[in-house]
Parts: sequence; C-alpha cells; structure tokens
Amino acid sequence: MIGEHAHLIGTATNNVAEYRALLLGIESARELGADEVEFVGDSELIAKQINGVYKVKHPAMRPLYLQAMEGLRELASWSIRTVPRAQNAHADALVNAALDQARAPASG
Repeated sequence: MIGEHAHLIGTATNNVAEYRALLLGIESARELGADEVEFVGDSELIAKQINGVYKVKHPAMRPLYLQAMEGLRELASWSIRTVPRAQNAHADALVNAALDQARAPASG
C-alpha cells in the first residue's frame, strides 16, 4: 500500500461509496505516475462489474462504472480483487474515523 485516504461523501449507498473509492484510487495512481495497479476492496459486486462478470443494472451506478472504466483504460495494466470484509479492518477503521470526526462538535 502506498497511501490511504478518507473523506465524507454525504449520504450514499455502500456501492456508490465503493465506486467513489475506486475512482479516487485511479486518480491517485495517475497522480503518482503508476501504470500497473492492483485495486483491492471488499465489494464483490464492484469487482465483478469492473471485470465484466456482472452487468451494471442500477441507473445510479452506471455513470460511476463508466467513469471507472474510462480511468482504467488510461493504465497500462490493472487488476481488481476482493478480500473478505474481516480482512479489510483498516479500511473500516478509516471510515469510522471519518464518521466520528463528522459527528464531533465543532470547537472554537
């Protein structure tokens, strides 16, 4: 792992959040000048849609899918795979930290 990032995206489904994370990863890879990238997440749906195993049926997901595919075409080589959510505890911790920060009262 080269880096990590967490920020709030507002009210969204977990699938939208997973696509947004993938898009952020693609953008980060481009900024770093990477041309070979492995994306790892815990969303089997997103991985299978990106790999062409599943169709993207939900209308709200289609633009995110198309944007991801466009970004992936700019990389020389990429792969996407999943790990069980239990093995992705660090990502869950980042989400919880961002949510805790959003809930904290503003100081000042």
